[in-house]
Amino acid sequence: MSKRSRKDSIFKKPKIVNNSKNRNNRNINIYKSFYKTFIASLVVIFLFFILPFSVNFFENNFLSNKIIINSSKKNFEETLKDKLLKKNKKKGKVLNTKSIFDDIDVFESEEENTNTSRLSASTIEQLFEDTNYSLTEVRETKLVNIGNSLDHLPSEMKNIESTKKKKKLFIQIVLPLIIEENTKIRLDRKKLFKILNKNNNNKSDRDWLKKKFKQYGVANNDLSTLKIRMDEIPVSLSIAQAAKETGWGTSRFAQEGNALFGQWTWSGDGIKPAKVDGDAKHKVARFKVLKASVKAYQRNLNTHSSYKKFRKERAIQRDNNIELNSLELVNYLDKYAETGIEYIKILKKIIKQNSLTEFDDVKILPTSKKLKNLI
Repeated sequence: MSKRSRKDSIFKKPKIVNNSKNRNNRNINIYKSFYKTFIASLVVIFLFFILPFSVNFFENNFLSNKIIINSSKKNFEETLKDKLLKKNKKKGKVLNTKSIFDDIDVFESEEENTNTSRLSASTIEQLFEDTNYSLTEVRETKLVNIGNSLDHLPSEMKNIESTKKKKKLFIQIVLPLIIEENTKIRLDRKKLFKILNKNNNNKSDRDWLKKKFKQYGVANNDLSTLKIRMDEIPVSLSIAQAAKETGWGTSRFAQEGNALFGQWTWSGDGIKPAKVDGDAKHKVARFKVLKASVKAYQRNLNTHSSYKKFRKERAIQRDNNIELNSLELVNYLDKYAETGIEYIKILKKIIKQNSLTEFDDVKILPTSKKLKNLI
């Protein structure tokens, strides 16, 4: 073999070995790349799988707490109003001002099992006498026994010739109903402030707030709005409006539909007014029991956009640590009736002539230690 051919053979052999190594390296790189891609794909699939569960966990355990945490315990308006209202404004969300009549069934459902037979006027008067229930006693003690609550007005209200006697019986019937519903609101209001003063809130607190947001038609978990809406209606104002709307319990709407406040409905169960245009579609809302009418009335004033100024004035009175003044608040109910200002004048007259403000500070007669501690 010549030198040249020997040299060629020497150099060819290493070249073959290098090609083999390169091929093996490429194969190894391909396997590594495939392995990495496979692992990355599994990770991505796993992340997408757990993402919904992670979001729900985060919202339930962190975001919900954010809404109701009040660690600074400063003035309610300072700590919550700016943050929540700016946040809602930025998102373009508005408060829910839906009419009471769209969800009257909320109240009726609670009264399904309380509908009793209608008692006569004489039977009711005897019942009140037997239980020592008199308006004179209520004015002196500032207590009323809600065990005297009735589901219906007596059908003889029209036949009571004495105006004084008729008014007395009407007030005796509606007073326990109004005070009981106001007490429920007062207890809810206490619980609301108790929750707001906590550094942290449990699931029970959050569930309760959720229920109250719905009850008061509050959108976006707006605590500032809930605080303003969740408040009482003065007893004197409630009695005056019930007296005006029912003719002291004699109207057809009160007798047939337990409607104490003449509230209109366009979709729910109602009674069509006799003197109304043929094209009119509204009716006067009908209720199973008187208590449901009181609840609907309170919710109406506490949620409807027409009474926003009424609620604002009430909040001002609260912030100034004074008792709710019905003779001042009534000035903001001109939209309740078509007669406007005249309607306000009539209500003021009813309140003053019948000394109804004497019932504003009346409370429920406690029947248990638990109730005594709450009220």
